[in-house]
Amino acid sequence: MAAPVSRSGGRRCLAVLGCLALAALGVGACENRPPARPAGPTRATSAADAGGMHVLIAAAKKEGALRAIALPRDWADYGGLIDGFQKKYGIRVTVDRPHSHSEDEIEALRRGDHRRDAPDVIDVGDTFARAAARGNLLAPYKVAAYDAIPDNQKDPQARWYNNYGGYMSIGCDARRVGHCPGTFADLLNRRYKGMVALEGDPTRSGTAFDSVFAAALANGGSFDNVQPGLDFFAELSRRGNLNPVASTWATVASGRTPITINWDYVNLDFADRLRGKGVKWRVSIPLDSSFAQYFALAVNKNAPHPAAARLWQEYLFSAEGQNLRLLGFARPVLLDTMKKDGTLDNASAARLPTVEGTPQFPTDAQLEQARKTVEQGWAKAVAGGAPRVGSPALPQRS
Repeated sequence: MAAPVSRSGGRRCLAVLGCLALAALGVGACENRPPARPAGPTRATSAADAGGMHVLIAAAKKEGALRAIALPRDWADYGGLIDGFQKKYGIRVTVDRPHSHSEDEIEALRRGDHRRDAPDVIDVGDTFARAAARGNLLAPYKVAAYDAIPDNQKDPQARWYNNYGGYMSIGCDARRVGHCPGTFADLLNRRYKGMVALEGDPTRSGTAFDSVFAAALANGGSFDNVQPGLDFFAELSRRGNLNPVASTWATVASGRTPITINWDYVNLDFADRLRGKGVKWRVSIPLDSSFAQYFALAVNKNAPHPAAARLWQEYLFSAEGQNLRLLGFARPVLLDTMKKDGTLDNASAARLPTVEGTPQFPTDAQLEQARKTVEQGWAKAVAGGAPRVGSPALPQRS
């Protein structure tokens, strides 16, 4: 007597027999399984995975909000980007602590978990983006333009990708200073006593960290050796030239930080906004150190508004978003691609300073080693002359 067969087991047997019969006839019907369902906008790893851009947009509009952190309106034209996104999609953007640092953003992700006031997205120095990825804080998501982003400007798992950047520069109030410095070596001149400011503490600020890296390249260092950068700032502090005030637009306008080391797009924005206000702000890319770096965007793994977070990424990597970066003097990461496909705003691109040569970028391992060196050595190097950070009167963004 044959063993009894359950109903479900019988159905499985019939299915197998049916497939074998079709295979014998040369028919591949059983291979045509239904396609996998889209993940949906809340966990999608791409717009296609969400069910298409129209599905992502609808879901983001339903959420109706996007929470960000550390995005000043005057930084790389975030004002224009926020306004453009809100107008295009009707999604309200809230920016908490707009002048915070990269490390503050990472800490917000760690603390936020599933809280409704956690940031949906972050914009950080790429050293901090790598740390966030290692800490399993980011959601993988490939924007439509992902393949066009240079390989050395993105995470192979699409947990972060660089969006915009620039070159380290020296800004100077020519009316207060007189003869403005043009190199890192010039900054050691005693005439600049108490004048030279960073944007914050290099152990928390991506911009200040990259300032140390740029100083290292100007003083015999390399991507493998950032120590000469620490030595440079130690000497700057010893001579009394290092200004402990963290530089911002407000401190530049008031004359409290007459010389500031910052990205060219930040210093150029200062010059543009201060024109006609009594500040003759001059910007130069140091002749002894041509150091370029980009800032990375990423989605919080536990974003309260996951669809809006993904749509925000798509917007910032669209031709519209990338061209708005140019209005803030920042170099969009897709600049070369947009030149080729004819979507670049050439008039805005023409305002960027000309830089000789092709920028080189440190590897992940080099960045991680440099970060450890700076974290361990900064306080000792500039004891007594370190920039003050975290004061509400002295907002920063880096």
